[in-house]
Amino acid sequence: MKNCLVHFSPRQRENRSARALKQAALLAVLTIATAPGQNLPDAQEVLATVRLRQAQQQIDLRGQLRQDALVVPFRLVQEGTVVRYIFSNPDETLQLRLGAKDSRLEEITRRGSARISGAQLDEAVRGTAITYEDLALKFLYWPDAKIVGSESIRTRDCWKIELRPAANESQYGGVLLWVDKEGGALLRMAAFDRADKLVKRFEVISAQKIEGRWFLKQMRVEAIDPKTDRVTARTYLEIKKLVRHRLQSQGPQKILPGMPTGPRVARFFAV
Repeated sequence: MKNCLVHFSPRQRENRSARALKQAALLAVLTIATAPGQNLPDAQEVLATVRLRQAQQQIDLRGQLRQDALVVPFRLVQEGTVVRYIFSNPDETLQLRLGAKDSRLEEITRRGSARISGAQLDEAVRGTAITYEDLALKFLYWPDAKIVGSESIRTRDCWKIELRPAANESQYGGVLLWVDKEGGALLRMAAFDRADKLVKRFEVISAQKIEGRWFLKQMRVEAIDPKTDRVTARTYLEIKKLVRHRLQSQGPQKILPGMPTGPRVARFFAV
């Protein structure tokens, strides 16, 4: 996979969110670099790097959500810190804004945009196991985060990060993330209720090479009954076609300790 740690292209204008994300990640890098004797990155510093890299992508993808006989085609368009999920039949456009301190999920209509919040975040997207909260990626901003171990996921060495939301901020009581050490890709996620029972599981199943870059091919999302530990719904998110891809130039970048300078780069749909 292409090494994008040092990437040069004509300078582009950046919006405030992109600049704020870069500043937060740079501060995290400098904090680690100046901490004597520290070998492992802090969980918040890893998350800051993940958020920054996810906001660098400019892509146009075609994919589908598949659950049993249900197939929901969608288009995903990302321009830096703004991501749009476009559905049809009926028409629905969801817009995710990635900020420096929080994310904002909105529904775009002819009348404008309306923020999706509160109980709406708990609702299923198109009758699948994926909720609006899952799309909002708010767990990447939770302040209570710590690295609890290191595990191998599909031959990739990953940090295992435990996250807890503030009171009444999420339908989940906690989340475990497995983040690829080499590039920061999110390879697995497990969500728990407030009794620490498993209720949702996400995992990257396969990747595909398109135009010389690696992209997600299939992700599996499973809803689990906490009383029986049985899977009650299984949704597959599948990427079928890349229409356009361009990596935003960020100039030379540093890598956090414990995250070697390999070719993998964290993206929404690039792995």
